[in-house]
Amino acid sequence: MSGRRVWVTRAQPGADATAARLRAMGLVPLVAPLLEVRALPGGPIDLTGVAALAFTSANGVAAFAARWEERRLPLFTVGRATAGAARAAGFAAVTSADGDVAGLAMAIAARAPFAGEVLHLRPAEPAGDLIGALARLGVPARSLTIYETVACPPDEGTVAQIQEFTAVLLHSPKASRVLADRLACHPAPNLTALCFSEAVAAPLRAAGLAAIRVAAAPNETGLLSLLNSTEASAR
Repeated sequence: MSGRRVWVTRAQPGADATAARLRAMGLVPLVAPLLEVRALPGGPIDLTGVAALAFTSANGVAAFAARWEERRLPLFTVGRATAGAARAAGFAAVTSADGDVAGLAMAIAARAPFAGEVLHLRPAEPAGDLIGALARLGVPARSLTIYETVACPPDEGTVAQIQEFTAVLLHSPKASRVLADRLACHPAPNLTALCFSEAVAAPLRAAGLAAIRVAAAPNETGLLSLLNSTEASAR
């Protein structure tokens, strides 16, 4: 193992899955999430008039599955990891866009029209406007907020190790904002930030990092490919 250390900031349970992939690459992960996922309270979800479901994260799948037993509706996901979570939860008709919110909207529109609305089970602060994108494509849709992500600033133990990290992986703009706030007091001029997208990178542009790089595709495979190329160039 190379001993090069990578900070995994995504929320659990995804953080542990990312850490396992890093170990397989010969890297040393530190799992210290900057966000915590919390399902919002509520009873069974009203699916009256709903013909299909849309999810932009595995967290949404988990929150929905805990509140409703419906598994027959067709389901669309932003990427493969969310699709895998949906299949594991018992959904059979699952379509993955393998991209971003715009790609998800296009994948849904390609299957339209539906005999009802598309329901987006979303976080309190979504990364993109899926409902707006669907409206522009002529697909009736609405959203329901079923979970939230709460900031978890790094503890002093993690802060003390920042200078030892090769890179930090960032999956969301909110996590980047939490990190940027911390770096204002604890600069890390040798740290490289590897980001899901330009939106994720934006809060870190003035943080004084060694480098900020954006994955070619907004998914974890793209992010780890970016990490792999960064590691190769550092050797």
